[in-house]
Amino acid sequence: MSSSPTTATAAAVLRELKRLGDPEQAQHARRYFKTGPGEYGEGDVFLGLKVPQTRGVLAGFAEVPLEVAGELLESPFHEARLFAVLALARAYDRGTAVQRKAVFDLYLARARRVNNWDLVDASAPNVVGRHLPAGGGRRVLARLAASPDLWERRIAMVATLAHIRQGNLANTFWLAEKFLGDPEDLMHKATGWMLREAGKRDTAALEDFLGRFAGRMPRTMLRYAIERLPPERRRHWLDAPRQPPAQRSAGR
Repeated sequence: MSSSPTTATAAAVLRELKRLGDPEQAQHARRYFKTGPGEYGEGDVFLGLKVPQTRGVLAGFAEVPLEVAGELLESPFHEARLFAVLALARAYDRGTAVQRKAVFDLYLARARRVNNWDLVDASAPNVVGRHLPAGGGRRVLARLAASPDLWERRIAMVATLAHIRQGNLANTFWLAEKFLGDPEDLMHKATGWMLREAGKRDTAALEDFLGRFAGRMPRTMLRYAIERLPPERRRHWLDAPRQPPAQRSAGR
């Protein structure tokens, strides 16, 4: 690429991603991101870049127009979609209020193309979480949380990391209760992760949540949530009497 950053086109981005691709790394990524039949990443296609390489490609472009990001989100190549969400997060960070609203709207409109956990985790807090007011935006979050699509549900949960960073834990606990009965292990991990981050801010609030729901939490969710607690408290919650598992909400 030229040393002078330019305005991206989808063709230029794909050309650079393909140039940097590594077939051996692509094979590893297909295993790591569970792309086999029936797995969560079934059918995903990799060029074989590591995340810092994709970030480096983005750094080579001063601007990525929204239409280009939208086009790349439709790409079959995982790294192209990662580039797109990173570009949207960067555009949101740099944009005016009007530009940020446009980024947010595009992201939500194409949310089902943010379709692996790394894509969600790299972008949901920086676009959805930052756009919604801390502790608010529940109409948007509830719609995502009720989606049959795993990735939209994960976007809702992980977006609250932005609110946690602002010291507002309300949406994290509100959504965590909704996801007690989620059938997907990736949602158990995401929810436990957000609860753990909330607990770093307010241990008492986390323990209050655990006091009400620990017995119903999927084991993975519970283990993630209590990871930073003292050993005796972790043991206390792991030994909590188990209750019948929560049922998946209607409409999900």
